[in-house]
Amino acid sequence: MLTLQLPQSHREELFFCNMSATDSLVMAHVIQDVLDPFTPTISLRITYNNRLLLASAELKPSAVVSKPRVDVGGNDMRAFYTLVLIDPDAPSPSHPSLREYLHWMVTDIPETTSVNFGQELVFYERPDPRSGIHRLVFVLFRQLGRRTVFAPEMRHNFNCRSFARQYHLSVATATYFNCQREGGSGGRRFREE
Repeated sequence: MLTLQLPQSHREELFFCNMSATDSLVMAHVIQDVLDPFTPTISLRITYNNRLLLASAELKPSAVVSKPRVDVGGNDMRAFYTLVLIDPDAPSPSHPSLREYLHWMVTDIPETTSVNFGQELVFYERPDPRSGIHRLVFVLFRQLGRRTVFAPEMRHNFNCRSFARQYHLSVATATYFNCQREGGSGGRRFREE
């Protein structure tokens, strides 16, 4: 038997390379708290300040002041998508009474393009957590057609599952990052199962 000793950083890279697209969402309880299990059907590329966002990255509020560039993969410009950015930990992870706070919504994004080609129905509001480490979740929904999705009345207590049912949407893909106040430190603590 061959045993390979790798430095810790390489072991972590190898671990993340072997994870499925939704494993990080399961580990962070995004699949459970926000979404039901799903199979990703399209790629999503998100960059803040020209830096690619990787799932479960740690970002400070100063890094997410401006809305990101978001590109949708695929090859069928007749397919349309809705992108939302929500915070399931608002106002604090220990008391998420505003769960799922809606920070951004763009609809009618044609496949193969960026959010710039969609309709911004809820303007980008930068995440600025005051307490604890918040998960900020991007969810890309496939729409039935163009102009079939409308903005909610309020940002707070948005619900991805209800929203998807109301507008007959399917989850195409999702990712998330962690965000805490500028002076905050430490990692997110996950609940015991």
